[in-house]
Amino acid sequence: MTTASVEGGAAHAPTASEYIKHHLDHWASKHQDFVVDFSVWNLDTILLSVTMGVLGCLLMWAAARKATSGVPGRFQAAVEILFEMVDNQAKTIVHGDRSFIAPLALTVFVWISLMNSMDFLPVDMFAALFRVAGYPDAYFRPVPTADLNGALGMSLGVFSLMIYYGIKIKGFGGWLHELFSAPFGIMLAPFNFLLNLIEYAAKTVSLGMRLFGNMFAGELLFMLIAILGASATAFGFVGHVIAGSIWAIFHILIVFLQAFIFMMLTLVYLGQAHEGH
Repeated sequence: MTTASVEGGAAHAPTASEYIKHHLDHWASKHQDFVVDFSVWNLDTILLSVTMGVLGCLLMWAAARKATSGVPGRFQAAVEILFEMVDNQAKTIVHGDRSFIAPLALTVFVWISLMNSMDFLPVDMFAALFRVAGYPDAYFRPVPTADLNGALGMSLGVFSLMIYYGIKIKGFGGWLHELFSAPFGIMLAPFNFLLNLIEYAAKTVSLGMRLFGNMFAGELLFMLIAILGASATAFGFVGHVIAGSIWAIFHILIVFLQAFIFMMLTLVYLGQAHEGH
């Protein structure tokens, strides 16, 4: 290799900011020019969300299919522990029919755990696969929950269920009356209505933003650690291994904690929809 080729390769190597910017771009239907553009579809988020959803359903189906009344295996025991944990939380929080809510909470926990776990894959794995396939400049983000669209999409689903159960339990008239009369009485109807709208909006936005913020920060930190490993020094390599190992171990807690928090808040919000002010 000549000196000129080495210098040319170094000149074309991305800087740290370019590396991070490339990895934060989505595989999208088109380029997004404005902060809110509903015509843009983040295809990587959709693909992996659906894939992890199907995988979660298959895992639960396999556990149910292989369940025995005898001594359970490790997989069955783990699923039974998870099911009992979620079911106990649902019984404590939701005072009403839980035939749909408890399975929903279990689905939410498993689905979000699997999507969050995509953060454990090597940062450059998908980029390397695209390079091998002949697309060196392709964009692909592997963590659906680190996309604000994905996180807020799930929180909007919870918002819809809050409205649904509020009307189902109290009736449309009762739900509407509560919207204007709680918490300060019908005499302050406009203020109550505004306060309840803010409450609904705050629950929905905070639910999605909490998940997105934690997973986005974790994804970004993995990228910074990868940059440290790219430095051609022994210190950079050792620092990459140590920092990457420590953060990966700590990130295991974050992955499942965020799934648990989202599940618990879903139960709390649906439990509140069953109750009056």
